[in-house]
Amino acid sequence: MPSLPELMPTQVSDETFGGVTYHIAGELVPVLSVDVTRMPVYFEHHILLWKNSTISIGLKSLKGALKRMMAGMQIFVTEASGAGIIAFSRDGPGHIVPIHLRRGEEIQVREHQFLAATGNVEYTFERVRGLATMLFGQSGFFIDRFRGDAGDGIVWLHGYGNVFEKTLAAGETIDIEPGGWLFKDVSVRMETKIDRLSSGFFGANMNFIVNRFTGPGRVGIQSMYLHMPTEE
Repeated sequence: MPSLPELMPTQVSDETFGGVTYHIAGELVPVLSVDVTRMPVYFEHHILLWKNSTISIGLKSLKGALKRMMAGMQIFVTEASGAGIIAFSRDGPGHIVPIHLRRGEEIQVREHQFLAATGNVEYTFERVRGLATMLFGQSGFFIDRFRGDAGDGIVWLHGYGNVFEKTLAAGETIDIEPGGWLFKDVSVRMETKIDRLSSGFFGANMNFIVNRFTGPGRVGIQSMYLHMPTEE
């Protein structure tokens, strides 16, 4: 029997990597707490839960600002720095997962599910076009890309439901509901597969659609698959 996707840890205590120490706690709506004393962290501005008053909040400009503005994406993200701890939570049930990136490693993430990252992680994005746009509207959809160019770093993601990880061997494939994947290694190829189903009853037809991922590499699966507004 092929190996099943494995549940990623739901609780993390006193984990140190990439210049920060962090904790993840909570069952229904988990909270990420990060000590930013030695390394700033940037994040989506609406996810702040609490912070020590010694921490300063500012704006972090991103590369490719013009492209982001033309694509309707935010040009700035919020950055926390200073001595102390800051805590984040998404306003919804789910699972917070840390992705540790060694220098030079890169992860690709489903749009709208980035939570926070250490300041030494570079963020870019790409637009996915072609057949996949049938699922996400005529303009396609975006994949966020995070790379540890300046050294080891962390990206924290929020998955809906629980998050499972499947490591694919070279040439191994897995089909995932289009709203069910959360992240993948750059070595994993993604394509859209459409099977046209016909019942023969009054000529009824429907499509069965999945995203097919081909290894080698990791792919993250969220059990509460979600279709964002840009994907309608």
